[in-house]
Amino acid sequence: MPDMISAPRRRPLWRLFVLPAVLLVAAAAWSGFWFYAASQVNVRASVWAAQEAQAGRVYSCGKYSIAGYPFRLEARCDNASVALISQTAGAQTPFIARLGEILVVAQIYQPNLLIAEFKAPATIADRGEPVSMQVNWSSGRSSVVGLPDIPQRVSVVFDNPSIDRVKGPVQTPLARAGHVELHGRFAEGSTADRPVIETVLQIADGSVQEVHPLLATPFKADIQTRLAGLKDFSPKPWPERFREMQAAGGHVEIVRSRIQQGDLISVAAGKLSLNAQGQINGELQMTVAGIERVIPALGLEKLLEEGVPQATLDRVAPGVKSQDLNNLFGALDKAIPGLGKVIKQNANAGVTAGINSLGKEAELEGKKARAFPLRFVDGAVFFGPLKVAQVPPLF
Repeated sequence: MPDMISAPRRRPLWRLFVLPAVLLVAAAAWSGFWFYAASQVNVRASVWAAQEAQAGRVYSCGKYSIAGYPFRLEARCDNASVALISQTAGAQTPFIARLGEILVVAQIYQPNLLIAEFKAPATIADRGEPVSMQVNWSSGRSSVVGLPDIPQRVSVVFDNPSIDRVKGPVQTPLARAGHVELHGRFAEGSTADRPVIETVLQIADGSVQEVHPLLATPFKADIQTRLAGLKDFSPKPWPERFREMQAAGGHVEIVRSRIQQGDLISVAAGKLSLNAQGQINGELQMTVAGIERVIPALGLEKLLEEGVPQATLDRVAPGVKSQDLNNLFGALDKAIPGLGKVIKQNANAGVTAGINSLGKEAELEGKKARAFPLRFVDGAVFFGPLKVAQVPPLF
């Protein structure tokens, strides 16, 4: 019986092209979607820029491009600049900030999350004037969740930021830090018509020059706040926003503030608000360990040796005349040689004892401390009975 050999069945050739065709169609559809999304980035950016311009913040790019195909959207802005107008209380010449490059990245499957990177340096100048300040950093980035609607969470992080004052070829340090983070989000239960914002500011190895010698020594800060009283999130100048907050009875709650500078540790909590003139009112309950370090740093002994300026007395002892105090020290030296100098040299000890009499004894992180209120009255800052600063109105 002859072997029965069946001929193989021939499969239709069109089946071999089904998968490649499907992939080709999918790629074409995905490409169309990507280019549509890229075009919408331009549309939304233009709308946002127009809104910001109405609020006095005018943004521009020297060169703008979109890349990242196929799974990302990368918007790059070279030679970015922003002109800020009417962002502080009182008349002020508009100033312009310039930045080398901003790169904004979004995954095409998660478009409501934007990650941005900033390229240093940035410069600040009054309009039509030479550069007055330069800002540098080794790494700068931010993330925003919730766009294109109202952002639900925002984070900004800088490594090794620095601010220098520029005068011709000379640069003078103003501020330094090893690391700075700022985080903000909607508080739980917050609504769009009554938003409450929670923020956290963290500074590591920070220092500030030309303000006070105390701030020139490196410090660490961790400050948590809750901001209530915002009317909406439409772009507007800050003085206008502060005025709306005051009218709505808004306030800033310092949930917790911790600042450490060597052995000095300070924690504070309380609420601050604005009066009808835009000045700060409120009270912070403070607990400070190592407060004796502050007194020599204030330079009271040096002030007394050189004579007390009237401006200083107006700040710490309103009503006392500088000439009267200096004449008193001179009279003491004439009556009993050296007595005036002894009193001056022991001024710090006396002031330390006076400050230690404020508030009550406490313990902070295992160290002896003092607890007392820091009061804000119409913008004036009172450390116990002493007026130590005056904050300008915010609108």
